[in-house]
Amino acid sequence: MAKPHLSGLGAILMLHSVTATPRKGLGLNDHLSVTPDFLDRAISDMKRSGFAFVSLDEMVDHLGTGSRAKVATITLDDAYLDNFTEALPMFEHHDAPFAIYVAPGLIDGSVQPWWEVVEQLALMRDEVAMPSPLDDSVRATSSPVEKLATARHLSGLMATRVSETERQAVLDEMGGREVSTSPFMKWDDIVAVTRHRLGTIGAHTIQHYNLARLEEECALIEMRGSADVITEKTGIRPRHFAYPYGHQRAVGAREIRLAKEAGFVSAVTTRHGTLHPEHRDHMHALPRISLNGRYQDIGHLRTMLTGITTFANSRRRVVTL
Repeated sequence: MAKPHLSGLGAILMLHSVTATPRKGLGLNDHLSVTPDFLDRAISDMKRSGFAFVSLDEMVDHLGTGSRAKVATITLDDAYLDNFTEALPMFEHHDAPFAIYVAPGLIDGSVQPWWEVVEQLALMRDEVAMPSPLDDSVRATSSPVEKLATARHLSGLMATRVSETERQAVLDEMGGREVSTSPFMKWDDIVAVTRHRLGTIGAHTIQHYNLARLEEECALIEMRGSADVITEKTGIRPRHFAYPYGHQRAVGAREIRLAKEAGFVSAVTTRHGTLHPEHRDHMHALPRISLNGRYQDIGHLRTMLTGITTFANSRRRVVTL
């Protein structure tokens, strides 16, 4: 019943890691990883229901024309290595275009995926000292319940109390460099994607910073700078951008304006929503449908694509900011 009124023109799908062998953890980051098998079933089911898979450039054109054809675009954030080794064969099998948003700092290792570091610190230690002066306590982590609670507390500190530019130093002080995290693509892999007939590389800031927590000049440097580095490494300037984190506390009107100033043709958030003709006027605030690792069920995806969950979450048919 909802589909004719709320589904719109289609959707931009959001993924992160795609692997059959996710790293051992506490469950904190399970939502960021889906299996290649689920990706295969998701694409197959959408194709059977009439979706055509298109590139980001084609999606932008599609929104501009106002066509009612049902289309989908696949995006992956952060450039995990498994995007290249495990997801790419699936995209080739389905002839499905895809885009990977790259943060150069994650590629060269100048910053770590802190969300994984805090989980692994709690997993591997019997107690964890909280970063001073934010929290001088030492938390026991001898049981799974304690470990998960500690990881969640650390995650909250890192996201809200530690500044974006100081986060890696705090992780280093806690021994974060001793932690093994998921591998990311190398620049040779990224270049290969730019040359692949199905691939697009987008920008994702330099250091994967929450732009809303930065001064405007620094935020613009992060955005333009990420495109500059990718251009230098690949020879192709990215036209599309993904806001790190992408939620309400990471993207506002200022960030939308900066994405335009930085020269990007489109920019995506992590806000939940299907695409509609009205989005042609909001190309730098496009919502996405997340393929969540905790809900690898085709029924969930079908429901989200009707648009009913968009309306239930926001009381809006068209989600921008």
